[in-house]
Amino acid sequence: MSKKQTVPRVGFVSLGCPKATVDSEHILTHLRAEGYLISGNYRDSDLVVVNTCGFIDSAVKESLEAIGEALAENGKVIVTGCLGAKGDVVRQTHPKVLAVTGPHATDEVMEAIHAHLPKPHDPYSDLVPPQGIRLTPKHYAYVKISEGCNHRCTFCIIPSLRGDLVSRPVGDVMQEAESLVNAGVKELLVISQDTSAYGVDVKYRTGFWGGRPLRTRMTELAQAMGELGAWVRLHYVYPYPHVDEVIPLMAEGKILPYLDVPFQHASARILNLMKRPASSENMLARIKQWRSICPDITLRSTFIVGFPGETEEEFEELLDFLEEAQLDRVGAFAYSPVEGAAANALPDHIPPEVQEQRLFHLMQVQEEISAARLTRKIGKTIRVLVDEVNREGAVARSSADAPEIDGVVYIENDRSLKVGDFADVRVTDSDSYDLWAEKV
Repeated sequence: MSKKQTVPRVGFVSLGCPKATVDSEHILTHLRAEGYLISGNYRDSDLVVVNTCGFIDSAVKESLEAIGEALAENGKVIVTGCLGAKGDVVRQTHPKVLAVTGPHATDEVMEAIHAHLPKPHDPYSDLVPPQGIRLTPKHYAYVKISEGCNHRCTFCIIPSLRGDLVSRPVGDVMQEAESLVNAGVKELLVISQDTSAYGVDVKYRTGFWGGRPLRTRMTELAQAMGELGAWVRLHYVYPYPHVDEVIPLMAEGKILPYLDVPFQHASARILNLMKRPASSENMLARIKQWRSICPDITLRSTFIVGFPGETEEEFEELLDFLEEAQLDRVGAFAYSPVEGAAANALPDHIPPEVQEQRLFHLMQVQEEISAARLTRKIGKTIRVLVDEVNREGAVARSSADAPEIDGVVYIENDRSLKVGDFADVRVTDSDSYDLWAEKV
Protein backbone atom coordinates (compact mmCIF):
# COMPACT_ATOMS: atom_id res chain seq x y z
CA MET A 1 0.00 0.00 0.00
CA SER A 2 1.44 3.40 -0.93
CA LYS A 3 2.07 6.08 1.62
CA LYS A 4 -0.75 8.24 0.22
CA GLN A 5 -3.28 5.53 0.98
CA THR A 6 -2.26 5.16 4.62
CA VAL A 7 -3.47 7.29 7.52
CA PRO A 8 -1.64 10.65 7.32
CA ARG A 9 1.01 11.19 9.97
CA VAL A 10 2.08 14.52 11.47
CA GLY A 11 5.37 15.06 13.27
CA PHE A 12 5.42 17.62 16.06
CA VAL A 13 8.16 19.68 17.71
CA SER A 14 7.12 21.73 20.75
CA LEU A 15 9.46 24.40 22.15
CA GLY A 16 9.14 27.11 24.76
CA CYS A 17 7.21 27.59 27.98
CA PRO A 18 4.26 25.67 29.47
CA LYS A 19 1.86 28.09 27.73
CA ALA A 20 3.28 26.94 24.40
CA THR A 21 3.02 23.33 25.58
CA VAL A 22 -0.71 23.81 26.14
CA ASP A 23 -1.05 25.30 22.63
CA SER A 24 0.72 22.19 21.30
CA GLU A 25 -1.63 19.92 23.22
CA HIS A 26 -4.66 21.67 21.72
CA ILE A 27 -3.30 21.21 18.18
CA LEU A 28 -2.43 17.57 18.85
CA THR A 29 -5.90 16.97 20.25
CA HIS A 30 -7.49 18.41 17.11
CA LEU A 31 -5.21 16.29 14.93
CA ARG A 32 -6.17 13.06 16.68
CA ALA A 33 -9.86 14.06 16.71
CA GLU A 34 -9.71 14.32 12.92
CA GLY A 35 -7.99 10.96 12.59
CA TYR A 36 -4.40 12.01 11.95
CA LEU A 37 -1.65 9.91 13.55
CA ILE A 38 1.18 11.57 15.48
CA SER A 39 4.62 10.44 14.36
CA GLY A 40 7.65 10.30 16.61
CA ASN A 41 10.22 10.93 13.89
CA TYR A 42 10.74 12.99 10.75
CA ARG A 43 11.08 10.03 8.37
CA ASP A 44 7.59 8.64 8.96
CA SER A 45 5.86 12.03 8.97
CA ASP A 46 3.94 13.42 6.00
CA LEU A 47 4.63 16.90 7.35
CA VAL A 48 6.00 18.45 10.56
CA VAL A 49 4.57 21.19 12.79
CA VAL A 50 7.10 23.23 14.80
CA ASN A 51 5.68 25.25 17.71
CA THR A 52 8.30 27.93 18.34
CA CYS A 53 9.41 30.27 21.11
CA GLY A 54 10.53 33.81 20.33
CA PHE A 55 10.86 35.44 23.72
CA ILE A 56 14.66 35.95 23.90
CA ASP A 57 17.48 35.69 21.39
CA SER A 58 18.56 32.21 22.48
CA ALA A 59 14.99 30.95 22.08
CA VAL A 60 14.77 32.49 18.60
CA LYS A 61 18.00 30.75 17.63
CA GLU A 62 16.80 27.40 18.99
CA SER A 63 13.49 27.73 17.14
CA LEU A 64 15.12 28.63 13.82
CA GLU A 65 17.50 25.68 14.19
CA ALA A 66 14.58 23.34 14.90
CA ILE A 67 12.76 24.57 11.80
CA GLY A 68 15.91 24.08 9.72
CA GLU A 69 16.36 20.55 11.03
CA ALA A 70 12.74 19.67 10.26
CA LEU A 71 13.09 21.06 6.73
CA ALA A 72 16.31 19.13 6.16
CA GLU A 73 14.90 15.85 7.49
CA ASN A 74 11.35 16.06 6.17
CA GLY A 75 10.92 19.00 3.81
CA LYS A 76 7.32 19.89 4.68
CA VAL A 77 7.09 22.17 7.70
CA ILE A 78 4.36 24.35 9.22
CA VAL A 79 5.51 26.88 11.83
CA THR A 80 3.41 28.24 14.69
CA GLY A 81 4.05 29.90 18.06
CA CYS A 82 5.59 33.13 19.31
CA LEU A 83 8.35 33.33 16.71
CA GLY A 84 5.68 33.30 14.03
CA ALA A 85 4.35 36.56 15.44
CA LYS A 86 7.68 38.34 14.97
CA GLY A 87 7.20 39.59 11.43
CA ASP A 88 8.99 37.78 8.63
CA VAL A 89 11.84 36.30 10.71
CA VAL A 90 10.83 32.73 9.87
CA ARG A 91 10.19 33.39 6.16
CA GLN A 92 13.45 35.26 5.75
CA THR A 93 15.48 32.46 7.32
CA HIS A 94 13.49 29.51 5.97
CA PRO A 95 11.52 30.56 2.87
CA LYS A 96 10.51 26.94 2.11
CA VAL A 97 8.18 26.52 5.11
CA LEU A 98 4.61 25.76 4.09
CA ALA A 99 2.89 28.18 6.46
CA VAL A 100 3.58 30.44 9.44
CA THR A 101 1.14 31.40 12.21
CA GLY A 102 1.48 33.12 15.56
CA PRO A 103 0.75 31.66 19.02
CA HIS A 104 -2.61 30.38 20.22
CA ALA A 105 -3.65 29.69 16.61
CA THR A 106 -5.04 26.16 16.57
CA ASP A 107 -7.62 26.92 13.86
CA GLU A 108 -5.04 28.52 11.56
CA VAL A 109 -2.63 25.61 12.04
CA MET A 110 -5.36 23.09 11.26
CA GLU A 111 -6.29 25.03 8.11
CA ALA A 112 -2.67 24.90 6.95
CA ILE A 113 -2.46 21.17 7.67
CA HIS A 114 -5.69 20.55 5.76
CA ALA A 115 -4.30 22.48 2.79
CA HIS A 116 -1.13 20.40 2.58
CA LEU A 117 -2.28 17.09 4.11
CA PRO A 118 -6.03 16.48 3.74
CA LYS A 119 -7.66 14.98 6.82
CA PRO A 120 -8.64 11.29 6.83
CA HIS A 121 -12.17 10.32 5.88
CA ASP A 122 -14.67 9.63 8.72
CA PRO A 123 -12.36 9.53 11.76
CA TYR A 124 -13.70 7.57 14.72
CA SER A 125 -14.73 9.66 17.70
CA ASP A 126 -12.90 7.38 20.14
CA LEU A 127 -9.49 8.17 18.69
CA VAL A 128 -9.13 10.98 21.22
CA PRO A 129 -9.32 10.44 25.00
CA PRO A 130 -11.58 12.84 26.96
CA GLN A 131 -8.59 14.68 28.43
CA GLY A 132 -7.09 15.36 24.99
CA ILE A 133 -3.55 14.68 23.83
CA ARG A 134 -0.91 15.68 26.39
CA LEU A 135 2.86 16.12 26.15
CA THR A 136 3.32 15.88 29.91
CA PRO A 137 3.45 12.59 31.89
CA LYS A 138 0.08 11.04 32.69
CA HIS A 139 0.11 12.10 36.34
CA TYR A 140 0.36 15.89 35.92
CA ALA A 141 -0.93 18.44 33.41
CA TYR A 142 -0.84 22.16 32.72
CA VAL A 143 -4.16 24.00 32.57
CA LYS A 144 -3.99 27.35 30.80
CA ILE A 145 -6.72 29.68 32.07
CA SER A 146 -6.09 32.75 29.91
CA GLU A 147 -4.13 34.05 26.98
CA GLY A 148 -2.20 37.31 26.60
CA CYS A 149 -1.32 40.03 29.11
CA ASN A 150 -2.42 43.59 29.90
CA HIS A 151 0.93 44.65 31.37
CA ARG A 152 3.53 46.49 29.34
CA CYS A 153 6.75 45.53 31.12
CA THR A 154 9.60 47.20 29.27
CA PHE A 155 11.72 44.02 29.06
CA CYS A 156 8.89 41.89 27.63
CA ILE A 157 7.20 41.52 24.24
CA ILE A 158 4.56 38.97 25.24
CA PRO A 159 1.62 41.39 24.60
CA SER A 160 2.85 42.02 21.06
CA LEU A 161 3.13 38.26 20.51
CA ARG A 162 0.01 37.02 22.30
CA GLY A 163 -2.14 40.13 22.66
CA ASP A 164 -4.06 41.50 25.63
CA LEU A 165 -5.56 39.31 28.33
CA VAL A 166 -8.36 36.99 27.20
CA SER A 167 -9.74 34.76 29.97
CA ARG A 168 -11.14 31.32 29.15
CA PRO A 169 -14.72 30.69 30.29
CA VAL A 170 -14.56 29.33 33.82
CA GLY A 171 -16.87 26.43 32.95
CA ASP A 172 -14.53 25.33 30.14
CA VAL A 173 -11.52 25.49 32.45
CA MET A 174 -13.24 23.42 35.13
CA GLN A 175 -14.53 20.89 32.62
CA GLU A 176 -10.98 20.42 31.32
CA ALA A 177 -9.60 20.11 34.85
CA GLU A 178 -12.26 17.58 35.82
CA SER A 179 -11.63 15.50 32.68
CA LEU A 180 -7.92 15.44 33.47
CA VAL A 181 -8.47 14.28 37.05
CA ASN A 182 -10.95 11.63 35.89
CA ALA A 183 -8.27 10.39 33.47
CA GLY A 184 -5.77 9.91 36.31
CA VAL A 185 -3.99 13.26 36.53
CA LYS A 186 -2.78 13.83 40.10
CA GLU A 187 -1.50 17.41 39.78
CA LEU A 188 -2.98 20.41 37.96
CA LEU A 189 -0.55 23.23 37.21
CA VAL A 190 -2.48 26.45 36.60
CA ILE A 191 -0.70 28.69 34.09
CA SER A 192 -1.19 31.86 32.04
CA GLN A 193 0.78 35.02 31.39
CA ASP A 194 -0.86 36.60 34.45
CA THR A 195 -2.82 34.10 36.54
CA SER A 196 -4.03 36.57 39.16
CA ALA A 197 -5.59 38.75 36.43
CA TYR A 198 -7.93 35.91 35.44
CA GLY A 199 -11.37 37.34 34.73
CA VAL A 200 -10.39 41.02 34.66
CA ASP A 201 -11.25 41.29 30.96
CA VAL A 202 -14.78 39.93 31.52
CA LYS A 203 -15.33 41.85 34.77
CA TYR A 204 -15.26 38.59 36.76
CA ARG A 205 -18.58 37.55 35.26
CA THR A 206 -20.35 34.49 36.63
CA GLY A 207 -20.13 31.27 34.65
CA PHE A 208 -21.39 27.79 35.46
CA TRP A 209 -19.82 24.46 36.32
CA GLY A 210 -21.65 21.34 37.39
CA GLY A 211 -24.93 23.22 37.44
CA ARG A 212 -23.77 25.85 39.90
CA PRO A 213 -22.61 29.46 39.43
CA LEU A 214 -18.88 30.18 39.56
CA ARG A 215 -17.16 33.55 39.17
CA THR A 216 -14.43 33.96 36.56
CA ARG A 217 -11.82 34.85 39.16
CA MET A 218 -8.62 33.27 40.47
CA THR A 219 -9.82 32.75 44.06
CA GLU A 220 -13.07 31.05 43.09
CA LEU A 221 -11.34 29.01 40.38
CA ALA A 222 -8.67 27.79 42.80
CA GLN A 223 -11.30 26.84 45.36
CA ALA A 224 -13.31 24.88 42.78
CA MET A 225 -10.22 23.10 41.46
CA GLY A 226 -9.31 22.21 45.02
CA GLU A 227 -12.51 20.14 45.22
CA LEU A 228 -11.37 17.77 42.45
CA GLY A 229 -9.02 15.75 44.67
CA ALA A 230 -5.75 16.60 42.86
CA TRP A 231 -2.84 18.83 43.75
CA VAL A 232 -3.42 22.36 42.43
CA ARG A 233 -0.34 24.53 41.87
CA LEU A 234 -0.50 28.23 40.94
CA HIS A 235 2.09 29.70 38.58
CA TYR A 236 2.82 33.24 37.30
CA VAL A 237 0.84 35.01 40.00
CA TYR A 238 1.29 38.79 39.76
CA PRO A 239 1.12 40.22 43.31
CA TYR A 240 -2.24 42.03 43.19
CA PRO A 241 -3.86 42.64 46.59
CA HIS A 242 -6.49 39.90 46.04
CA VAL A 243 -3.72 37.27 45.88
CA ASP A 244 -3.91 37.35 49.68
CA GLU A 245 -7.28 35.58 49.38
CA VAL A 246 -5.77 32.28 48.17
CA ILE A 247 -3.38 31.92 51.12
CA PRO A 248 -6.12 30.63 53.47
CA LEU A 249 -7.01 28.02 50.82
CA MET A 250 -3.41 26.84 51.06
CA ALA A 251 -3.51 26.79 54.86
CA GLU A 252 -6.69 24.67 54.69
CA GLY A 253 -5.11 22.19 52.29
CA LYS A 254 -7.50 23.05 49.43
CA ILE A 255 -4.62 23.89 47.05
CA LEU A 256 -0.87 23.42 47.34
CA PRO A 257 0.95 25.88 49.63
CA TYR A 258 3.02 27.12 46.69
CA LEU A 259 3.04 30.56 45.12
CA ASP A 260 5.06 31.53 42.05
CA VAL A 261 5.31 35.35 42.10
CA PRO A 262 7.70 37.01 39.61
CA PHE A 263 9.03 39.96 41.63
CA GLN A 264 11.83 40.72 39.07
CA HIS A 265 13.64 43.24 41.33
CA ALA A 266 13.57 45.03 44.67
CA SER A 267 14.67 48.57 43.76
CA ALA A 268 11.73 50.96 43.37
CA ARG A 269 13.55 52.86 40.61
CA ILE A 270 14.39 49.72 38.63
CA LEU A 271 10.84 48.39 39.07
CA ASN A 272 9.59 51.72 37.73
CA LEU A 273 11.90 51.43 34.70
CA MET A 274 10.55 47.91 34.20
CA LYS A 275 6.98 49.27 34.54
CA ARG A 276 6.22 46.88 37.34
CA PRO A 277 4.29 48.67 40.11
CA ALA A 278 5.58 47.12 43.33
CA SER A 279 7.78 47.95 46.29
CA SER A 280 10.11 45.74 48.29
CA GLU A 281 8.85 47.10 51.63
CA ASN A 282 5.26 46.24 50.79
CA MET A 283 6.20 42.80 49.48
CA LEU A 284 8.25 41.96 52.55
CA ALA A 285 5.26 42.80 54.73
CA ARG A 286 2.97 40.66 52.59
CA ILE A 287 5.40 37.73 52.62
CA LYS A 288 5.46 37.93 56.41
CA GLN A 289 1.65 37.96 56.46
CA TRP A 290 1.42 35.00 54.05
CA ARG A 291 3.74 32.95 56.24
CA SER A 292 1.80 33.85 59.38
CA ILE A 293 -1.36 32.43 57.76
CA CYS A 294 0.31 29.45 56.04
CA PRO A 295 3.68 28.64 57.65
CA ASP A 296 4.37 25.83 55.16
CA ILE A 297 3.99 28.04 52.09
CA THR A 298 6.71 27.73 49.44
CA LEU A 299 7.50 31.02 47.70
CA ARG A 300 9.12 31.01 44.29
CA SER A 301 10.17 34.06 42.30
CA THR A 302 12.29 35.22 39.38
CA PHE A 303 14.62 38.19 39.15
CA ILE A 304 16.46 40.10 36.43
CA VAL A 305 19.96 41.37 37.18
CA GLY A 306 21.89 43.87 35.12
CA PHE A 307 18.82 45.74 33.90
CA PRO A 308 19.77 48.96 32.07
CA GLY A 309 20.86 51.57 34.58
CA GLU A 310 21.07 49.19 37.55
CA THR A 311 23.68 50.58 39.95
CA GLU A 312 25.80 48.61 42.40
CA GLU A 313 23.70 50.07 45.21
CA GLU A 314 20.48 48.89 43.57
CA PHE A 315 21.93 45.43 43.05
CA GLU A 316 22.89 45.33 46.73
CA GLU A 317 19.32 46.36 47.52
CA LEU A 318 18.15 43.28 45.63
CA LEU A 319 20.53 41.07 47.61
CA ASP A 320 19.27 42.61 50.86
CA PHE A 321 15.71 41.83 49.77
CA LEU A 322 16.63 38.18 49.19
CA GLU A 323 18.22 37.93 52.62
CA GLU A 324 15.15 39.46 54.22
CA ALA A 325 12.52 37.61 52.18
CA GLN A 326 14.15 34.16 52.53
CA LEU A 327 12.43 32.85 49.40
CA ASP A 328 12.42 29.09 48.94
CA ARG A 329 12.96 28.96 45.17
CA VAL A 330 14.57 31.59 42.97
CA GLY A 331 15.33 31.78 39.27
CA ALA A 332 17.51 34.64 38.02
CA PHE A 333 18.54 35.88 34.61
CA ALA A 334 20.93 38.46 33.27
CA TYR A 335 19.00 41.10 31.31
CA SER A 336 18.98 40.36 27.61
CA PRO A 337 17.72 42.82 24.96
CA VAL A 338 14.71 41.47 23.09
CA GLU A 339 13.84 42.86 19.69
CA GLY A 340 10.83 45.13 20.07
CA ALA A 341 11.16 45.61 23.85
CA ALA A 342 10.93 49.17 25.18
CA ALA A 343 13.89 48.62 27.54
CA ASN A 344 16.22 48.55 24.54
CA ALA A 345 15.94 52.34 24.35
CA LEU A 346 16.95 52.88 27.99
CA PRO A 347 20.39 54.38 28.65
CA ASP A 348 23.31 52.87 30.57
CA HIS A 349 23.16 49.23 29.50
CA ILE A 350 25.28 47.08 31.81
CA PRO A 351 28.35 45.34 30.31
CA PRO A 352 27.82 41.56 29.95
CA GLU A 353 30.74 40.72 32.22
CA VAL A 354 29.24 42.85 35.02
CA GLN A 355 25.85 41.21 34.47
CA GLU A 356 27.36 37.75 34.80
CA GLN A 357 29.23 38.73 37.97
CA ARG A 358 26.03 40.01 39.53
CA LEU A 359 24.09 36.92 38.45
CA PHE A 360 26.75 34.64 39.96
CA HIS A 361 26.75 36.64 43.20
CA LEU A 362 22.95 36.58 43.49
CA MET A 363 22.76 32.84 42.93
CA GLN A 364 25.47 32.28 45.55
CA VAL A 365 23.42 34.24 48.08
CA GLN A 366 20.24 32.38 47.16
CA GLU A 367 21.98 29.00 47.23
CA GLU A 368 22.85 29.54 50.89
CA ILE A 369 19.28 30.60 51.65
CA SER A 370 17.82 27.59 49.84
CA ALA A 371 20.20 25.19 51.53
CA ALA A 372 19.36 26.55 54.98
CA ARG A 373 15.60 26.35 54.36
CA LEU A 374 15.83 22.77 53.08
CA THR A 375 17.95 21.72 56.08
CA ARG A 376 14.97 22.55 58.31
CA LYS A 377 13.00 19.77 56.62
CA ILE A 378 15.35 16.99 57.74
CA GLY A 379 13.49 14.63 60.05
CA LYS A 380 10.06 15.78 58.88
CA THR A 381 7.49 13.64 57.09
CA ILE A 382 6.23 15.08 53.82
CA ARG A 383 3.91 13.95 51.03
CA VAL A 384 5.41 13.49 47.58
CA LEU A 385 4.29 12.60 44.07
CA VAL A 386 6.50 10.10 42.23
CA ASP A 387 7.82 11.18 38.81
CA GLU A 388 10.33 8.41 38.09
CA VAL A 389 11.42 4.98 39.31
CA ASN A 390 14.92 3.68 38.54
CA ARG A 391 17.53 1.27 39.91
CA GLU A 392 18.45 3.54 42.81
CA GLY A 393 14.86 4.11 43.90
CA ALA A 394 12.31 6.79 43.08
CA VAL A 395 12.46 10.46 42.13
CA ALA A 396 9.54 12.47 43.44
CA ARG A 397 8.37 16.01 44.11
CA SER A 398 6.87 17.59 47.20
CA SER A 399 4.39 20.46 47.35
CA ALA A 400 7.45 22.74 47.17
CA ASP A 401 8.59 21.40 43.80
CA ALA A 402 7.10 22.27 40.43
CA PRO A 403 8.11 20.01 37.54
CA GLU A 404 11.37 20.83 35.75
CA ILE A 405 12.02 24.16 37.49
CA ASP A 406 12.38 23.28 41.18
CA GLY A 407 14.15 20.56 43.12
CA VAL A 408 13.24 16.90 43.62
CA VAL A 409 13.03 14.36 46.43
CA TYR A 410 15.19 11.24 46.03
CA ILE A 411 13.71 8.16 47.70
CA GLU A 412 16.62 5.75 47.91
CA ASN A 413 16.53 1.94 47.87
CA ASP A 414 12.79 1.70 47.37
CA ARG A 415 11.43 0.44 44.07
CA SER A 416 7.99 -0.45 45.38
CA LEU A 417 6.61 2.89 44.26
CA LYS A 418 5.18 3.57 40.82
CA VAL A 419 5.13 6.71 38.69
CA GLY A 420 2.10 8.76 39.70
CA ASP A 421 1.94 7.37 43.24
CA PHE A 422 1.56 9.61 46.26
CA ALA A 423 3.76 8.60 49.19
CA ASP A 424 4.60 9.81 52.68
CA VAL A 425 8.36 10.00 53.21
CA ARG A 426 10.73 11.08 55.98
CA VAL A 427 13.44 13.53 54.95
CA THR A 428 16.93 12.24 55.78
CA ASP A 429 19.24 14.71 54.01
CA SER A 430 19.34 17.82 51.82
CA ASP A 431 21.57 20.03 49.71
CA SER A 432 20.99 23.43 48.11
CA TYR A 433 18.05 22.35 45.97
CA ASP A 434 17.04 18.71 46.58
CA LEU A 435 15.98 16.39 49.40
CA TRP A 436 16.71 12.75 50.18
CA ALA A 437 14.11 10.69 51.99
CA GLU A 438 12.91 7.21 52.95
CA LYS A 439 9.40 5.88 52.64
CA VAL A 440 7.45 5.88 55.90
